Amino acid sequence: MKTVLVINASPNPSDSYSRMLTERFVGLWKRHNPEDTFVFRELGNTDIPHVNQHWVKAAFTPEQARGAEDQQAIAFSDVLVKELQGADVIVLGSPMHNLSVPSTLKAYIDQVIRMGITTSLAPGTPGSPYIGLLKNKKAYLLLVQGGYGFGKGEMYEHMDFQQPYLKAILQMLGVTDVTTVKMNHTTMSKELRLDSYTDAQTQGGCRS
Repeated sequence: MKTVLVINASPNPSDSYSRMLTERFVGLWKRHNPEDTFVFRELGNTDIPHVNQHWVKAAFTPEQARGAEDQQAIAFSDVLVKELQGADVIVLGSPMHNLSVPSTLKAYIDQVIRMGITTSLAPGTPGSPYIGLLKNKKAYLLLVQGGYGFGKGEMYEHMDFQQPYLKAILQMLGVTDVTTVKMNHTTMSKELRLDSYTDAQTQGGCRS
């Protein structure tokens, strides 16, 4: 039996294609894995605290030396980290905002990057100076883009800071088994939008 962590980053509570993709994913997963457990983390409509000086001090203070203020400063981070540590499968649904990810998702990422807990430093190692500490996890990125042309070899590939960033963050955390499902054209004509949604349903973990 596995635990599946489903993260939604869209600020749109309805008519969100990234939420449609996560809902479809959950439905299909439940059909094939009825004994598995789901944990849902809402980011798009939640005030995710930004990292501040109190957080930094607490995070870099040894646990046994943290006072009450330190513990309070990273209490929410501890909750998010525990969710990640307990998940066997991570499902992230996110739109592209200004070529990258929504600000709430970035704030979430800042909360879960914890030195010595979710990642560690190994300067001079090929590819990345980070060694992730979250092992044996599978991730699905369900990504939505309002326009088009951000795919490999396409005209705006160099402007895609959504998928490469998220994959780099997952690798930093130790999650290297990543499947990406992408949908485009969500701000364009209905025909293009529906064609892209249909295509997304045939990709990766969204297949029936």
